[in-house]
Amino acid sequence: MILTNLTKYRDQGLLILRIGIGIMFILHGYSKVFDGPERWEKLGGNMADLGIDFALKFWGFMAGMAEFGGGILLMLGLFFRPACILMFITMFVAASHHWIEAAEAGENLKGKIMEGSHAIEAGILFLTLIFIGPGRFSLDERIRNPKNSNTLD
Repeated sequence: MILTNLTKYRDQGLLILRIGIGIMFILHGYSKVFDGPERWEKLGGNMADLGIDFALKFWGFMAGMAEFGGGILLMLGLFFRPACILMFITMFVAASHHWIEAAEAGENLKGKIMEGSHAIEAGILFLTLIFIGPGRFSLDERIRNPKNSNTLD
């Protein structure tokens, strides 16, 4: 009841969310992409936790690109759902790494969950956005239906 008039601004809210989260993931992924093969191999090492112990540089580069490129696509609302799927998978692997690391070290799982909370929270966000979609003010919407995405009203 309170603030229900704001419902009419749902698409503007999604635009703000996409831009804000997109910028943050561009910043998170930038160094991962441009630091080079040593960083990629270290990042790709997280895949070993899931039993994938080959092409670590490739997996590391792809994780960085999922964050950096996914952030750009998120902001634009272009290939939105595929980008969210890749970003969700990346966050799942990152969160899993914290959980597995804790279990192997016999550490308190609660502490490791808190250490990996960014990946968990972002993963929940991307999973949710897969269902919600990018909103009216997105390139996906403009391509699909050019008449409905011309203004911010």
